[in-house]
Amino acid sequence: MAKVEIRVPDIGGYKNVPVIELLVQPGASVRRDQGLVTLESDKATMEVPASHAGTIVELKVRLGDSVSEGDVIAIVDAAEASASPAAATAAAPAAVPTPAPAPAPTATPAPAPAAATGKNDLECELLVLGAGPGGYTAAFRGADLGLDVILIERYPTLGGVCLNVGCIPSKALLHAARVIDEAAHFAELGITFGEPQIDLDKLRGFKDKVVGKLTGGLAGMAKQRKVRTVQGKGRFVSPHQVSVETAEGPKTIGFRHAVIAAGSQAVKLPGLPWDDARMMDSTDALLLEEVPKKLLVIGGGIIGLEMACVYDALGSEVTVVELLDQLMPGCDPDLVRPLQQRIGKRYGGIHLKTKVAKVEAKPEGLLATFEGEGAPAPTLFERVLCAVGRSPNGKKIGAEAAGVAVSERGYIAVDRQMRSNVPHIFAIGDIVGQPMLAHKATHEGKVAAEVAAGLKSEFVARVIPSVAYTDPEIAWVGLTEGEAKAQGIEVGVGKFPYAASGRAIGIDRTEGFTKLLFDPASHKLLGAGIVGPNAGDLISEAALAIEMGCEAADIGLTIHPHPTLSESVGMAAEVFEGTITDLYVPKKR
Repeated sequence: MAKVEIRVPDIGGYKNVPVIELLVQPGASVRRDQGLVTLESDKATMEVPASHAGTIVELKVRLGDSVSEGDVIAIVDAAEASASPAAATAAAPAAVPTPAPAPAPTATPAPAPAAATGKNDLECELLVLGAGPGGYTAAFRGADLGLDVILIERYPTLGGVCLNVGCIPSKALLHAARVIDEAAHFAELGITFGEPQIDLDKLRGFKDKVVGKLTGGLAGMAKQRKVRTVQGKGRFVSPHQVSVETAEGPKTIGFRHAVIAAGSQAVKLPGLPWDDARMMDSTDALLLEEVPKKLLVIGGGIIGLEMACVYDALGSEVTVVELLDQLMPGCDPDLVRPLQQRIGKRYGGIHLKTKVAKVEAKPEGLLATFEGEGAPAPTLFERVLCAVGRSPNGKKIGAEAAGVAVSERGYIAVDRQMRSNVPHIFAIGDIVGQPMLAHKATHEGKVAAEVAAGLKSEFVARVIPSVAYTDPEIAWVGLTEGEAKAQGIEVGVGKFPYAASGRAIGIDRTEGFTKLLFDPASHKLLGAGIVGPNAGDLISEAALAIEMGCEAADIGLTIHPHPTLSESVGMAAEVFEGTITDLYVPKKR
């Protein structure tokens, strides 16, 4: 037997992901691909599997540590010599970001496929399971390339979680929250509006109208492209068949190629009173059934903080509890600081390094008990929102019947062409791993459809931007300062504060800044972070600059319109170059 290092595998480009659970202890016997620790990003949880069977000699991480691809998790006295590709050692980091490929198929054992059933009710060349942003993109692209396509969706309308109960309705409510906040803020500028009169029925109606317009548009485009849609929950029954539970009864659909775009679901922490209607996940929170006087948000990631912003603006006293030592784990602390300073003055409390030990359902409310440094006393809340991430739906679609390998956590590993271990079955979006973002899924969906149609295509995104639609917004792309430090990568930083921006001063929002990270040798852009109004819109320029291999001079010499917040991107590059005139930056000796 030989001692083997177990390392973090490809986790979709995420870095410095916190360890939230230790699944084994030294001395434990483990089998190959058994989960060792659980990681939690701002969007999902995942397990790091054992690459070898054997005995745990030493754990190299503790609860609360942050890890990245290639970090050592444990030492195993291995009973086998070959390593699982799922936990292969990562390559040494490069000074310039490398493309972020989809993970290679893992060593999760491939199940024996089931035999084909009887006659099919429908036949198609390309079947897409799930009509979220990735799924409908795959279906439409496949149809545009001449394939006969069937699109399966569990919701009555197309769009999946994102359009129906996720990205779109949440942004509609966040827009309302922003207007309420801006109206209140204008009292300081000499314009006073009356107290907002909130009609929840009308606000829900606005949200539903936004959703309806987009989902209706998708239905129209599907019809124009002759994409057949089937509503119901689909499950594979053989390598070339899916059974769908429809309102008319089960239907068996035969296919030549399939794209799995079944997405993810909100993680529901065990031990919480989920049978009580006052206990909410993100989908429940978007129903906006009431505005509670006191709301507890468990989880200080993107989803939790976005919903906290909505309910705070509508009048709730919000308390946020986060297990780790900063809000929005994985994001550079300086980007989070302006948001934390703002909401710290508004919320009932923000408690870091704090755990919700239990929640008890009582007639008068939900009683939460806390543990951790400076944990508050047990407190009664009218409602509790649990927003601790999302988990993939790989175990809910019968993929094993098609011979598709699914990990213990429900992920399906794919190659750069989005193929699973079964060559004619592709997988995209949340179900293939981090980051769980709609804009990643859409690009993956195009690749899958193009490969199914016989084109030479692969997913080679260099970077994938992330956005928190809080107030202020926070957006980042590429390398972060935290990642650079952890990986020993030297970077040069150019930061332009909004306090020096004419546009930011004009709208009285000077708490933000734009930060660019460059390779000191080549001056190429490696990463960017923006905090402030419309940060999510501004980050695209930085993403394009990284994709194109732009240097600081390329960005600084690009004429940006004045006065705009977008100027801050060019000016941050000028700060790095030493050519800035809108700030006085003493020259280094």
